This record gives sequence, C-alpha cells and structure tokens, in this order.
Amino acid sequence: MSKEEKNFVLDTNVILHDSSSIHHFEEHDIVIPISVLEELDAFKKGNDSLNFHAREFLRTLDSLSGDKLFNGGVRIAPGSGRISVKLEREFHPDLLLNFASNKHDHRILNTAYHLSKEKPDLAVILVTKDANLRMKAKAMGLMAQDYTSDHVRDINSLYSGKRMAESIPMELIEQLYQQPWEVPLSAVDISPPLTPNEYLILRNGRKSALARYHPGENMLRRVSRNSAYSIVPRNAEQTFALNALLDPEIHLVSITGKAGTGKTLLALAAALEARRSYRQIFMARPIVPLSNRDMGYLPGDIPAKLDPYMQPLYDNLSVIQNQFSEDEPSHQRISGLLETNKLVIAPLSYIRGRSLVKIFFIVDEAQNLTPHEIKTIITRSGEGTKIVFTGDIFQIDHPYLGTLSNGLSYLIEKMQGQKRFAHISLEKGERSELAELASNLL
Repeated sequence: MSKEEKNFVLDTNVILHDSSSIHHFEEHDIVIPISVLEELDAFKKGNDSLNFHAREFLRTLDSLSGDKLFNGGVRIAPGSGRISVKLEREFHPDLLLNFASNKHDHRILNTAYHLSKEKPDLAVILVTKDANLRMKAKAMGLMAQDYTSDHVRDINSLYSGKRMAESIPMELIEQLYQQPWEVPLSAVDISPPLTPNEYLILRNGRKSALARYHPGENMLRRVSRNSAYSIVPRNAEQTFALNALLDPEIHLVSITGKAGTGKTLLALAAALEARRSYRQIFMARPIVPLSNRDMGYLPGDIPAKLDPYMQPLYDNLSVIQNQFSEDEPSHQRISGLLETNKLVIAPLSYIRGRSLVKIFFIVDEAQNLTPHEIKTIITRSGEGTKIVFTGDIFQIDHPYLGTLSNGLSYLIEKMQGQKRFAHISLEKGERSELAELASNLL
C-alpha cells in the first residue's frame, strides 16, 4: 500500500466483522457514515458476535467522542489517522439515476461519493465486505475493497498438516515397526523443516509407514491405525486425524475437507472414545446467517426451528450408534449420554456462554465463523478442554466470508507450528463412490 493520503469509508459489515478494524488503517483517516451508526443501533442487543462487535465499536467511538468527531475528526491513537462521522447529505444526482435513496447501502455509497467529489485529489476508498456494494461503487468510479486485515495470504499454500516423503531408507521404515516405534528426525532427510505435529507418509518402494513429528523429543513416531468407538479409519489421512483427536497432549485440532471425507464422524467417534477423560461432550455448529434472523420463516417453536440445522450432527451420531444393536451397551451408552446431558448437541450461540472446563468441544461447519468468533471460542477454553474445529473452507454459507477470510483458514495459518495444535486436511471422500464423483465433477 502506498503512503499517499487516503480516506477509508467503512461499511457496517466491516465493523460487525471486526470492532477493532479502525486500528488497522495505519496513518490514514477513517470516515463513518451516520447511517452506519443507525444500523449498528439495531445490533446492540444480543449475545452473538455481531452484537458484541456493535457494542464494542460504539463504546470505542464514544470514548473518542467530542465536537471534532463530527467536524474534522479525532485522532484514533498516536501515529494513527483521524476518525470522523459524516452526517447525511442530499442524495447525489449521479447516484439517483441508478440507485434507490432509501437503502442503507446506497446512503453509505452516497457519503463516499460526495467525499470523493469534494476532495478529488484524495484517494477515497469504500471498505465493505459486500461484493455487490463494491461493484456498485466501482461502477460510479469509486475505489472499493474488501476488509483484508485478517485474510490468510494464499489459500494454495495453506498448511495441510501432512506430506509424503519418498525414498526413505528401508531400515528406518522397518525401525518404526519395532519398539519404541520411533526414529530420530536427524536420521531422515526432509525439506522444508517439519512443523510440530505434522504427519508423514514415509515410503520406500512398496514399503511404507505413517508417522508424526514430535518436536519435544525431535523424533518421528509411528502412527498406528486405531479405531474410535468402532469407527475404523479408511485411509492414511483419517488415521492421522484420529491420532490427533485421541492424543490428550494436543488441545486444539482442526480438520478440513470436502463433504464425505469423514470430518464430523471422526471427531464425534473420538469424543465418545475419550469420554471418560472429559466432563461433557459439546457438539455445535453456527446458524447461518448469524443472529438467527432467517429462522422466523421456519415453522414451530425455537427447538423446531433449530432442528434442520442440527440434524446433520444427529445423523453422524446415528451412524456411530447404529453400528451396535439396541441391546448392546455401546448403543445404550450413547442414549444415556444424551439423556443426562453428558453429550450436548446445540447451536453454537447456545453453548458459547457456557463454562468450557474439561470439555471435548466439537465445532462443526467452522468455515462459517469469523476469525474473531474462532478466537472467542478458544480463549474461553478452561483446564482439560479439547477443542476441535471441522469444516470445508471451499463451501462457505456466510454472506461476508470467503476462502481467505473465514475463521477456519485464519486458525490454520496462525496456529501452524504450535505444539498443542494439530491440523489435517482430508482429501479422499469415503461416503460413497457416487458422492465422491459428484464432489469432484459437479
């Protein structure tokens, strides 16, 4: 970004995405249209992330408040630019030809357009997470961009958690099959350097072994193909995922993959297998769009409205439970866990405020969370808690998130290399041949 003077006009969705966004524009000035404050007022009450961001931003703005906020602006912090609130202006004739004047988006656009006409030598940039509004701005000759402070750099280089190592000496592979099931990292030539808890498929011809890098001992330790609550991994990457899910030394796990790769099923099976080590199992997913504003169109009371969102989680639980006949203890144990609230399946907003001490917490569809929501969940974890995020970063339902900007991608990039974190990307579909064909071709 060049150092020419800029004015950034912020849309409401930027603030609802990140209430601290005003601190990320360096020395440049920020303009808040008064219509943005009007929209934020509707989001003040509630317990969702949107409500938190609305309240936090309004408190921050109030702390900076003064006569200059509406007349020239107030400096945000030493070395930062100024922030100002612009009152409504008469709708510009250029916009009136194309856009209705009674829409919030168009009023924000009007503020930015007036500013660009008043200061033609100044770079006026509309910052919005709404792609449609960005196109409207560009159509009127305005610069517009997404809010990218929490974007990952490159989705193609995002950490996968695994790699293949060919031409490994045969004696090293054979050594992994003998106690103590490990070899020193120094004995294997692998480049670039491994990150903590990265998984490997080691090969020499037709002989192979699965391993994980343990940074504390600087060793490669063999990964066995173990089952969890009778769910048996069907490929190497599922074996890696179960290894991370069942290891009590790993407190944070992320699993990505397309539909049918087994993300949610493996996480739930691991939670049931390890249930004695935890006080409760929480399984949750976000409701999209956020704030449950679309639920009113569904029939019934609140539980009935939520059922369609939660049904995929119950479906995965049924797959595990139905491996056993109804009179078997393993089948009955799952029903007992549900009845005694030892296993809780609920929308994320219903669980977010609970105490997360000694909990096995699975967050499904985590690609629909913002980076701030991911951070909020993790920072609430107490002693003995394990958090698992699953999702497909290429299938996002949230209107203002993308492959680069969703919380799951952000988590993987930022946590890579931490000793208590493991990630695995699942690529091979195991639901059915037809499901795999559709996922790859359609």
